Amino acid sequence: MVRSKDLNAIRALMGSKFPQCTVPGYDVAGVVVKVGSQVKNFKEGDEVYGDINEKAADHPKVIGSLAEYTAVEEKVLALKPKNLSFVEAASLPLVIETAYEGLEHFGFSAGKSILVLGGAGGVGTQVIQLAKHVFGASKVAATSSTGKLELLKSLGADLAIDYTKENFENLPEKFDFVYDTVGQSDRAVKAVKEGGHAVTIVGPGNPPASIFFLTSDGSVLEKLKPYLESGKVKPVIDPKGPFPFSKTIEAFSHLESNRAIGKLVIHPIP
Repeated sequence: MVRSKDLNAIRALMGSKFPQCTVPGYDVAGVVVKVGSQVKNFKEGDEVYGDINEKAADHPKVIGSLAEYTAVEEKVLALKPKNLSFVEAASLPLVIETAYEGLEHFGFSAGKSILVLGGAGGVGTQVIQLAKHVFGASKVAATSSTGKLELLKSLGADLAIDYTKENFENLPEKFDFVYDTVGQSDRAVKAVKEGGHAVTIVGPGNPPASIFFLTSDGSVLEKLKPYLESGKVKPVIDPKGPFPFSKTIEAFSHLESNRAIGKLVIHPIP
């Protein structure tokens, strides 16, 4: 359970008026200790992971994953790939599902080019990898600050754009698909080819860009399991982490700084 003083600090940090009983956290990785009578796919002792908020935009859970135990619906979980640690697995569900479903829903396919805005963030690092290694992109471009350009290339980006030095929308090259993870849909639409598509996960989107909200689904994690087990797609965890439970406030502060790379993970939770 998250201590009340920690929750108060998180409320103050995030500027939100959470109910007193709120426990934050979307992603979870752990061991099943009890199953309901209708559960078919999991048993006690299974190592699982998932994003426990099926439709966070509409119905966010009050009790999240930053706790020793949490209750989770079967459909949002998948068996953890054996080659991933619990820390690595915990970093993945929300971002890899968002990346995959955003690409699939809006028709990204082999042979198309893509520009990822915010390529070093949690979702961005997964969009680069999935576009390249799962969907078969012809070219992957991505933006980041100067110090993160090599990370983008290591993940599969063919073109790493330093947004502190270049305006991506002014480049002569345009793209079949632009995936905006940072809230720049007004600029994203200027980088799309005629007949292409711009998608944003940060609202409100600016037409003709489409806004996308995730529906958590464990079947997506199962579908991507071969790519995770082969190492073609990898978790990306901020080098400052993982943060122990006692440093949760510091983790949120680092996240709010907009300097985090990939995902932040809280581990261990006592």
